[in-house]
Amino acid sequence: MSERFRILETEARSILAATSGFIAEAGFSHSLSPARNCTFACTYCYVPTMGIYGGLKPEDWRRWGQFTTFKTNAAALLARELRPHMAIYCSPLVDPYQPAEAAARMMPRLLETLIQRPPRVFAIQTRGALILRDLELIRRLAQRTTVGVSFSLPTNREDIRRLYEPHCAPFAQRLETIAVLRRAGVATYATLAPLLPSDPEALASAAIEATCENLIGDPLHVREVKRHGATTRDVARRIAVKHGHTAWFEPRFQAEIVRTIERVAESANRRFATGPEAFSWLAQSR
Repeated sequence: MSERFRILETEARSILAATSGFIAEAGFSHSLSPARNCTFACTYCYVPTMGIYGGLKPEDWRRWGQFTTFKTNAAALLARELRPHMAIYCSPLVDPYQPAEAAARMMPRLLETLIQRPPRVFAIQTRGALILRDLELIRRLAQRTTVGVSFSLPTNREDIRRLYEPHCAPFAQRLETIAVLRRAGVATYATLAPLLPSDPEALASAAIEATCENLIGDPLHVREVKRHGATTRDVARRIAVKHGHTAWFEPRFQAEIVRTIERVAESANRRFATGPEAFSWLAQSR
């Protein structure tokens, strides 16, 4: 057990949830969250701002990242609930390859179940280099159905990573993880989200070199643009104020960064998109 976080367990009543909002608009029918609360503890994470609407309990959003609760019967529930027509997103509420997954080993059990009863689409959203532990299982699943990985690359600056997501892998390690997945034949998207302070041209160029897919992205969620629902945690805003990064929370500046990345992508004959349009690429059967 880590000194930084605790690992708890529970039994869930179900494991697949019908999607709504952003994920549904992207074309996913269901989401799969193997745990509650995430030990990456990213300062900007929108999930704790969802409260009970994100399936959380008060202790989750009050002590975000200090523990995680794994659903021990997830694989058995998945075997019972899976249907061939489903397009599943794993996960909008927790990173499936969070640090605690190294000990829990929940994902291998879920992947084995998916291989036996593959859905139409299975997408993994992660920033965890731990995904390479399960590379062979992911390859086997990709031989049976459409599999996509969305791998987060919010910044190319290590000083920024250490401020906003100190428990996540360094930029170079993330690029190498994407490249390994690509070489293994797994469709892997570099997801520049949320866009943190960075050199956007260099960030986009590095992402293009690492993957052969289009680029996915999203600026930091702000209330000026998104009036309701999930938003960026206050702790990230406090960091931005302290270190002079507040422009990255301003819609006009965010739009400039998006246009810059779009130009870099176009020059490489790629596309860069944000929101449901971008994530719909993951939901499309191949």
